[in-house]
Amino acid sequence: MLVRQLDDILGTDADVKGETGTWASRRLLLKKDGMGFSLHDTIIYPGTETHLWYKNHLEAVYCIHGKGEIELVPSGELIPIKPGTMYALDKHDEHLLRASEELRLVCVFNPPLTGREDHDEDGAYPVLDD
Repeated sequence: MLVRQLDDILGTDADVKGETGTWASRRLLLKKDGMGFSLHDTIIYPGTETHLWYKNHLEAVYCIHGKGEIELVPSGELIPIKPGTMYALDKHDEHLLRASEELRLVCVFNPPLTGREDHDEDGAYPVLDD
């Protein structure tokens, strides 16, 4: 059984801050854990916009705190996010994630992340080996 506490991850290599300065991802489960997915406690900073397009991964997200919205690209459709909202990027959906308040999101990725990933110029995570 794996048991981890968020407090034990903060300030370690598993506490990843994006180069864009718009998010922090506290990576609770990673590829090396052998679960077939990774699990993240993610903060999106208020007043920010992040371009995301997970071409190599599927992601499910559950909002537990804050408010924001997703704008689907290229349709422009807006989807509000608030506590209790779940969304799954089942078609590798390109989107803009905006936080009007600090968002706290629980995120699951398949295939799992190794822990070193940051978004590339397209807003995607590369597939990395351990």
